[in-house]
Amino acid sequence: MKIPQHVAIILDGNGRWAKSKGMPRNYGHAQGSKNVEKICEEAWRMGIKYLTVYAFSTENWNRPKDEVDALMKLLRNYMKTCLKTAKKNDMKIRVIGELQRLDEDIRSRIAELEEATKENGGLNFQIAINYGSRDEIVRAVRKLAADCAKGKVNAEDIDEQVFEGYLDTHDIPDPDLMIRTSGELRLSNYLLWQLAYTEFYFTDVLWPDFSKEELIKAIEHYNARDRRYGGVKEGTQDV
Repeated sequence: MKIPQHVAIILDGNGRWAKSKGMPRNYGHAQGSKNVEKICEEAWRMGIKYLTVYAFSTENWNRPKDEVDALMKLLRNYMKTCLKTAKKNDMKIRVIGELQRLDEDIRSRIAELEEATKENGGLNFQIAINYGSRDEIVRAVRKLAADCAKGKVNAEDIDEQVFEGYLDTHDIPDPDLMIRTSGELRLSNYLLWQLAYTEFYFTDVLWPDFSKEELIKAIEHYNARDRRYGGVKEGTQDV
């Protein structure tokens, strides 16, 4: 079985999972956070080199204040846990998104986590926090425009490769497989540039229940796809 180099996941369904068990939504988020650690370990064992998860979107600020506050508290705790997990599993952590809106203590923990793990050689684990793909692209355009104004970049030299260097995900290969849990069939402003030729897999399984077996099932579906990147394989023709 061919293992995708980079898997991106939209972690969806924590609240519904908790509700189905008669528990508050925050309980679902806590259990979903624990499951991220499990899937990180399983992904690396399978041979996946890059794993990117959608933890908190730019639109999630629109949720009730008590839920947002609980998510920020969970994020603070997760940063501590993630540092220990990264040391244990040799993971390299990178956080993508607009981090300036986050509280100073969270930004400091993110910086500490990235610095402490930058030389690790295991799973490359990207966490999207206060991330929205349209926001990422706008920020990239602003930085590129500023460099053009300063004479650092000539407009005639701008191509896809140059532009990608301004994205949060610079130097990270595009995802081969994108998984979304909980049955929703949309991208929700996630990695719109990077997912141009990615294979999509949607499952009704809620994120806290997404297991090693479910990950294998997603990869099996990925193996059944014919990735042509807009071309035609030799010996075939369009009908």
